[in-house]
Amino acid sequence: MNDRREFIKGAGSLAALAVGSTLGLPAFAQSPAYNKAAFEAKNLQEVLKSLGGAAATESADITIVAPDIAENGSVVPVGVVSKVPGTQAVYILVDKNPNALAASFGIPQGTEANVSTRIKMGQTSNVLALVKANDKYFVATKEVKVTLGGCGG
Repeated sequence: MNDRREFIKGAGSLAALAVGSTLGLPAFAQSPAYNKAAFEAKNLQEVLKSLGGAAATESADITIVAPDIAENGSVVPVGVVSKVPGTQAVYILVDKNPNALAASFGIPQGTEANVSTRIKMGQTSNVLALVKANDKYFVATKEVKVTLGGCGG
């Protein structure tokens, strides 16, 4: 009985793959290349270097949506809205995490640059939003305090 189920699941997956490759995957279904060096970087400068940038300029056109105090550092909701014209990518970094880069989003041309995710923070730290626009980098910063059980610290 299990062999039959496995066969049917495999056949369904193969059929979906065949249809997808015949029709071509839409642009939104294609994932950008994984940049291992960027995700292993320890700070903003190392992340910039691995992304091919030299420096980032502070920008008031970037808004970080995150709580001022996060009661649970293992699940911190963070959003970034970029009003920088020509936004190509949005990166979320956490200063005091062992690996600074927490998330990376490619922004297709003509798309509103508004992303959100949940990240893990080991302690109170600055959350940085790094935006690539017209092959230049811009940054905004917000401090997020992490408490243990909401006691403050």
